[in-house]
Amino acid sequence: MSVQYVYGIHAVDSLLRQNPRSVQRLLLQAGRADKRINALLELAQNQGVPVQREPRAGLDKIVSGRHQGAVAQLRDGAAREHLDAANLWHEADLLRAVEDKGSPVLILVLDGVTDPHNLGACLRSADAAGVDAVVVPKDNSADLTAVVRKVACGAADVVPFVRVTNVSRTLQALKERGVWLYGTDGGAENSLYDSDLTTSLALVMGAEGKGMRRLTREQCDYLVHLPMAGSVSSLNVSVAAGIVLFEAVRQRAAIGK
Repeated sequence: MSVQYVYGIHAVDSLLRQNPRSVQRLLLQAGRADKRINALLELAQNQGVPVQREPRAGLDKIVSGRHQGAVAQLRDGAAREHLDAANLWHEADLLRAVEDKGSPVLILVLDGVTDPHNLGACLRSADAAGVDAVVVPKDNSADLTAVVRKVACGAADVVPFVRVTNVSRTLQALKERGVWLYGTDGGAENSLYDSDLTTSLALVMGAEGKGMRRLTREQCDYLVHLPMAGSVSSLNVSVAAGIVLFEAVRQRAAIGK
């Protein structure tokens, strides 16, 4: 079994707060004693996690990404335990949450987003927007890797994350529970800003370049586009997801006033 790592200030901080038992040891860059590193050191000590100082060159060899001087080594089996974490749901958990919530739900569905940086950025935006859950297919999708956790800045450990076998079937189940499905498509006739996003809804974003799959598109109640004023024809999926989510947040806040 290969050794698993989580790295980056925010990702390590979130891991130590949410699941400290999964951390075998915390590796901090030698010679650094700034506020953020000291906060991680104190947090690890409070959680009973062993801390080891390593030179920057040593940390660079352990992980290929930008570690910011903080690398958490997961203990054996901890990567598997993440599957049972409180924020990692099955489809049944998602449907139960929809049925139990008294106010309109807001769900983000990512249909085949395979780039870990994009998934991490989408999770970060989802957390900021107060999304109830992020749904991805089990196959043909990025998973919660170290890169995703780094980019998500802690959101990967708190936003409900739902892996489903069949996205189309899950969307149908959501519709049966009163959730409206809005898919984003550059060729759609209706603009995002002319759409009512105040009801219970799932925002469906397609894969990088390919967009939504045919069966996913057919499940959507509405297709909307983001008005583009410049010369580019489309946006990165994580940027588009942030725009769509916060338009929903804006509309819901206006209704609440």
